[in-house]
Amino acid sequence: MPSYPHSRRRHWRTSLLLSLVVWGSSVLGQVVNVTGRTQIQHGSKLTNTPDVVVWLEPLPSESHSPIAGNDRWPSHPRLTQHNKHFEPHILVVPVGASVEFPNRDPFFHNVFSLFDGKRFDLGLYEAGTTRDVHFDKPGISYIFCNIHPEMSAVVIALDTPYYAVSTRHGELTMPDVPSGRYMLHIWSESSLPDALKGMTRQVTISTGNSSLGVIHLAETQVAVTHKNKYGRDYDPPSPPSPVYEQP
Repeated sequence: MPSYPHSRRRHWRTSLLLSLVVWGSSVLGQVVNVTGRTQIQHGSKLTNTPDVVVWLEPLPSESHSPIAGNDRWPSHPRLTQHNKHFEPHILVVPVGASVEFPNRDPFFHNVFSLFDGKRFDLGLYEAGTTRDVHFDKPGISYIFCNIHPEMSAVVIALDTPYYAVSTRHGELTMPDVPSGRYMLHIWSESSLPDALKGMTRQVTISTGNSSLGVIHLAETQVAVTHKNKYGRDYDPPSPPSPVYEQP
């Protein structure tokens, strides 16, 4: 066997090590664009379903850190109150985000949530002012106004950036998802929570398996009525009151 100077042997070992590191990083760090489609069953007819939120939660055994360095999140998440509506109706944020609730109506609002996600009550605040809420844990928060029963919104706080909201054509797209194993979660405002939990399943994402296929949602009649923050029915509007003053 030929004998090489010590410096050449060291250089050869260093080059080999760097090659292995680069090769391993390229294999482990492969990212793919995950796609899918959502549909709902209306009798015998399938219809594409918009505004379905789908997210991939890395399994604990996976080594990559999903939150670090991700830029998919909105830089200033907010739910604006305007014309007695929340804009947007559905907002997805990372755990730890502070969401602004600006009042752009010429009358008072009282934003609150008493459901499974973040529980809060912002109290009465006037036109042109803003309140903030810190969403410090994963969960789905149903948002209402204690004055205007027609107002509603949903904030979904996730600890993974790999999510998609289906378009009006039911299309889903999640860019730059690292290859690996995940739990697939699904949320739809038109489906019952127990039915959605039953659709949670494990999936493996890779360059050869980047499609979630068609996600079928069963048609469900979900009650849209809700109580006020005291658990009682809403009082009818009183025009003489400045709280209910019309623009």
